Amino acid sequence: MNKPWQIDRRTVLRGAGVTLALPWLEGMSFGAAAKNSAARDLPRRMCSVMFPYGVALPKDDDPARQWGWFPTGKGGKDFQLTNVLRPLEPLIDDISIFSGLSHPKCRSMNGHDTGDTFLTANNLAPGTYRNTISLDQFAAKHLGEKTRLSSLTVSTDGGIGPRTRSTTLSYNEKGQPIPALSDPKLIFQRLFGRDDASRSDQTKLENSGSILDLVREQSKSLKGKLGTADQQKLDEFETSVRDVEQRVDRAQEWLKIPLPEVDPSSIALDSNPEAPKDYIGAMYDLMFLAFQTDITRITAYQVGSYGPTLARTFPAVLGLEANWHSLAHKAGKKGGPEAIGKFDQFLAQNLARFLRRLKDSPEGEDGSSMLDRTLVLYGSSNSRTHVNKNYPLLLAGGSDFGLKHNQFLKFTEATPMSNLFVSMIQAMGIEADAFSDSTGPLNGLA
Repeated sequence: MNKPWQIDRRTVLRGAGVTLALPWLEGMSFGAAAKNSAARDLPRRMCSVMFPYGVALPKDDDPARQWGWFPTGKGGKDFQLTNVLRPLEPLIDDISIFSGLSHPKCRSMNGHDTGDTFLTANNLAPGTYRNTISLDQFAAKHLGEKTRLSSLTVSTDGGIGPRTRSTTLSYNEKGQPIPALSDPKLIFQRLFGRDDASRSDQTKLENSGSILDLVREQSKSLKGKLGTADQQKLDEFETSVRDVEQRVDRAQEWLKIPLPEVDPSSIALDSNPEAPKDYIGAMYDLMFLAFQTDITRITAYQVGSYGPTLARTFPAVLGLEANWHSLAHKAGKKGGPEAIGKFDQFLAQNLARFLRRLKDSPEGEDGSSMLDRTLVLYGSSNSRTHVNKNYPLLLAGGSDFGLKHNQFLKFTEATPMSNLFVSMIQAMGIEADAFSDSTGPLNGLA
């Protein structure tokens, strides 16, 4: 017989037009047998994040070496983070950094065509430009039925964009692009709006100032059945949702800014430097909430495309040139590594915040965190801009899957990036020995 504080794992808060799933609570366990079952049922998650245009690669004897993306040192456990990735240092026990990896089929492609192939490893042949299934959709094909949404694809620009300048990272089994969502408010509705809501419920939802207001009554009732620890966790969860709502509202205003072909001085980024930070933060927060509520376990986020992306002006948030593409082209010139390096550091700070939220969120009853059961791939499909080799890449999380971290693994061009994909797929519990042009799992990761 269930005790008053015991609740079902699939308990949700319902209100007019919304269904809000709950994070894991202690009251969802029912003794030793249930603990073992719960451990088996805990989700495995994957998040892929790509940024465009590459990074600075100053040589080791260059005074600007500290603004290069890759760590210094011999590799393995012998490495030191530079200024760029130093925001990740407190999380380094959960991170592996890679050099030398790329997609062999994509090395001869135009330098800015490879955003389309970051997760597919496929060559876009001129004429057909046909793509293949992306890593996230391969995982969603095997795991997507376990959640309300099989996957979530987001980007700054949204949609699919033109071929070779795609604004999405995701491609289905037939190689067709999957449109990305870019409006934080619409993403929030997609995650938490009920598909079968009536017109009146939808109107109430649109007029409501908060998703939480719609489920407040049931939330209050549920708290009366929970233990003290779970009541505190539910309070923290509601605070987290409220924070996202506020960030979404702020980011919504930024999305009204026109495309960056116009005079950069007319773009609000110059007068409101917090806008890109709010927008990127909102995207990471939405993915975190999607994971925390188990609405989906697979996400992909394109920070910017290689085309005329809205993200091109993001460097202005730091007082840098309001043209990310131009900044990348100047990375090899005097002062260039520091300029692009400071912006890459800004991107790393946002990633670190996302990873920290996962790390600080307990999951299960063995002391694990959400990060321990989440794989986060982060990187670019250029090393220097226009160069499709030696991608700057890192993988975070997944310690519960047997992955080893706190290392800088160096590879030659003989090792395809798809080997990393195979390791990720297998860590997700999917029985697969190959992906695209892989030759096996990546050495040194497991």
